[in-house]
Amino acid sequence: MTSLPVPVVTIGLLLASNIFMTFAWYGHLKFKGTALWLVILVSWGIAFFEYCLQVPANRIGHGYFSAAELKTIQEVLTLTVFAVFSVFYLGEPFRLNHLIGFALIAAGAWFIFQKW
Repeated sequence: MTSLPVPVVTIGLLLASNIFMTFAWYGHLKFKGTALWLVILVSWGIAFFEYCLQVPANRIGHGYFSAAELKTIQEVLTLTVFAVFSVFYLGEPFRLNHLIGFALIAAGAWFIFQKW
Protein backbone atom coordinates (compact mmCIF):
# COMPACT_ATOMS: atom_id res chain seq x y z
CA MET A 1 0.00 0.00 0.00
CA THR A 2 2.72 2.45 1.00
CA SER A 3 6.45 2.27 1.47
CA LEU A 4 6.36 4.35 4.63
CA PRO A 5 6.95 2.50 7.91
CA VAL A 6 3.83 1.51 9.84
CA PRO A 7 4.60 3.84 12.79
CA VAL A 8 4.94 6.84 10.45
CA VAL A 9 1.66 6.09 8.67
CA THR A 10 -0.18 5.32 11.91
CA ILE A 11 1.03 8.37 13.79
CA GLY A 12 0.53 10.63 10.76
CA LEU A 13 -3.07 9.50 10.35
CA LEU A 14 -3.72 9.81 14.08
CA LEU A 15 -2.28 13.32 14.08
CA ALA A 16 -4.45 14.38 11.15
CA SER A 17 -7.53 12.80 12.70
CA ASN A 18 -6.89 14.63 15.97
CA ILE A 19 -6.72 17.95 14.17
CA PHE A 20 -10.18 17.28 12.69
CA MET A 21 -11.46 16.01 16.03
CA THR A 22 -10.27 19.09 17.89
CA PHE A 23 -12.00 21.41 15.42
CA ALA A 24 -15.15 19.28 15.56
CA TRP A 25 -15.29 19.32 19.36
CA TYR A 26 -13.95 22.79 20.16
CA GLY A 27 -13.91 24.91 16.99
CA HIS A 28 -17.46 26.08 17.55
CA LEU A 29 -16.47 27.84 20.77
CA LYS A 30 -15.54 30.87 18.64
CA PHE A 31 -19.09 30.95 17.26
CA LYS A 32 -21.24 31.08 20.38
CA GLY A 33 -23.83 33.19 18.57
CA THR A 34 -24.48 30.43 16.04
CA ALA A 35 -27.46 28.17 16.63
CA LEU A 36 -26.54 25.03 18.57
CA TRP A 37 -28.22 22.72 16.04
CA LEU A 38 -26.05 24.21 13.29
CA VAL A 39 -22.76 23.80 15.14
CA ILE A 40 -23.76 20.21 15.98
CA LEU A 41 -24.31 19.47 12.28
CA VAL A 42 -21.06 21.15 11.27
CA SER A 43 -19.21 19.30 14.05
CA TRP A 44 -20.62 15.98 12.86
CA GLY A 45 -19.50 16.82 9.32
CA ILE A 46 -15.97 17.54 10.53
CA ALA A 47 -15.99 14.42 12.70
CA PHE A 48 -16.74 12.31 9.62
CA PHE A 49 -13.28 13.14 8.28
CA GLU A 50 -11.77 12.43 11.68
CA TYR A 51 -13.23 8.92 11.55
CA CYS A 52 -12.01 8.46 7.96
CA LEU A 53 -8.47 8.91 9.30
CA GLN A 54 -8.78 7.39 12.77
CA VAL A 55 -10.19 4.03 11.71
CA PRO A 56 -7.48 3.32 9.08
CA ALA A 57 -4.80 4.50 11.51
CA ASN A 58 -5.90 1.95 14.08
CA ARG A 59 -6.36 -0.77 11.45
CA ILE A 60 -2.90 -0.18 9.98
CA GLY A 61 -1.17 0.29 13.33
CA HIS A 62 -2.70 -2.64 15.19
CA GLY A 63 -0.28 -5.52 15.21
CA TYR A 64 2.73 -3.25 15.19
CA PHE A 65 1.27 -1.45 18.23
CA SER A 66 -1.02 -3.00 20.81
CA ALA A 67 -4.49 -1.50 21.28
CA ALA A 68 -3.30 0.11 24.53
CA GLU A 69 -0.33 1.65 22.72
CA LEU A 70 -2.56 2.95 19.92
CA LYS A 71 -4.89 4.57 22.43
CA THR A 72 -1.95 6.08 24.30
CA ILE A 73 -0.50 7.55 21.09
CA GLN A 74 -3.91 8.97 20.27
CA GLU A 75 -4.29 10.56 23.71
CA VAL A 76 -0.82 12.13 23.70
CA LEU A 77 -1.48 13.51 20.21
CA THR A 78 -4.88 14.79 21.35
CA LEU A 79 -3.32 16.73 24.21
CA THR A 80 -0.57 18.10 21.98
CA VAL A 81 -2.98 19.20 19.25
CA PHE A 82 -5.37 20.63 21.83
CA ALA A 83 -2.62 22.63 23.55
CA VAL A 84 -1.61 24.22 20.23
CA PHE A 85 -5.26 24.74 19.25
CA SER A 86 -6.26 26.37 22.53
CA VAL A 87 -3.36 28.83 22.37
CA PHE A 88 -3.43 29.75 18.67
CA TYR A 89 -7.10 29.30 17.73
CA LEU A 90 -8.94 30.07 20.96
CA GLY A 91 -6.31 32.50 22.27
CA GLU A 92 -6.17 30.89 25.70
CA PRO A 93 -2.96 30.95 27.73
CA PHE A 94 -0.91 27.82 28.30
CA ARG A 95 -0.03 27.82 31.98
CA LEU A 96 2.52 26.02 34.09
CA ASN A 97 -0.14 23.76 35.61
CA HIS A 98 -1.11 22.64 32.09
CA LEU A 99 2.52 21.84 31.31
CA ILE A 100 2.93 19.87 34.54
CA GLY A 101 -0.32 17.95 33.99
CA PHE A 102 0.59 17.10 30.41
CA ALA A 103 4.08 16.03 31.50
CA LEU A 104 2.57 13.66 34.05
CA ILE A 105 0.30 12.19 31.38
CA ALA A 106 3.34 11.78 29.10
CA ALA A 107 5.13 10.00 31.95
CA GLY A 108 2.16 7.65 32.21
CA ALA A 109 2.35 7.07 28.46
CA TRP A 110 6.00 6.09 28.84
CA PHE A 111 4.93 3.23 31.11
CA ILE A 112 2.49 1.92 28.49
CA PHE A 113 5.37 1.36 26.06
CA GLN A 114 7.58 -0.51 28.53
CA LYS A 115 7.86 -4.26 27.98
CA TRP A 116 7.94 -5.59 31.55
